[in-house]
Amino acid sequence: MHQPKTSVTSTIRIEPSSGWLTLDLRSVWAYRELLYFLAWRDVKVRYKQTVLGIAWAVIQPLITMAIFTVIFSYIGRFPSDGLPYPIFAYSGLIAWIYFATAVTQSGNSLRGDARLIEKIYFPRLILPLSAVTTPLVDFFFSFLLLLGMMFWFGSTPTWSLPFLPIFLLLALLTALSMALWLAPLNIRYRDIGHTIPFLIQVWMYASPLVYPVSMIPEKWRLLYSLNPMVGVIEGFRWALLGNKSPDFKLMTVGLVVVLLLLWGGAVFFRRAEGTFADVV
Repeated sequence: MHQPKTSVTSTIRIEPSSGWLTLDLRSVWAYRELLYFLAWRDVKVRYKQTVLGIAWAVIQPLITMAIFTVIFSYIGRFPSDGLPYPIFAYSGLIAWIYFATAVTQSGNSLRGDARLIEKIYFPRLILPLSAVTTPLVDFFFSFLLLLGMMFWFGSTPTWSLPFLPIFLLLALLTALSMALWLAPLNIRYRDIGHTIPFLIQVWMYASPLVYPVSMIPEKWRLLYSLNPMVGVIEGFRWALLGNKSPDFKLMTVGLVVVLLLLWGGAVFFRRAEGTFADVV
């Protein structure tokens, strides 16, 4: 006598991992193809149906450098640590423009992909991660122009050039740490979307783009170094031009600030992640 066949039904339940400090990086790695797709999508959208295409990556820092050179070098007579002022300004600008673009895009990443969040499951961390990765394409092309400018002005890369990726990584981590705070807040409070451009503008003048750190009085430099972009920009100039050894004390303070922001942002993002689909 044959026994009746019984069907076995399995249920897969998808839910966020528990724990405040769990970002589930294993899931992020499992969804790495989605990360690549979102980053590539943003690059294509950025230059789709544009006349100049990738040239926009060079035009923005080039024009800004020209304005800074006229106003702050020829008129304001700002020092530039012995470097040609166009090189001094442009080397800081490419780091800053990457950071500013990454913060702006990542701060709006969750709201921009609200429909995606509502429809399917994936690690939400992928959205700010892809947003801080995309501007690296622009950075690459603007960096090529910087190498050409250095050749024109007779400046050559020094032995410190291999350290450049470290400072670029620090800029990326700084942008990501801000994204972990701003992106969840931007979902809940629409004011944040208007605040981000203002924050970037104020932050720019608090960073050594048009002036060197040597202009800051010694007694205020430790406080000034709480801005992590101080160490990033100074590190960029040192790695590219090697004009003088950077103040590693200032860079260490900036690194500690970034790590604290990153840790706090990870906790905040993790706690807010469960409500994204409800409030987006």
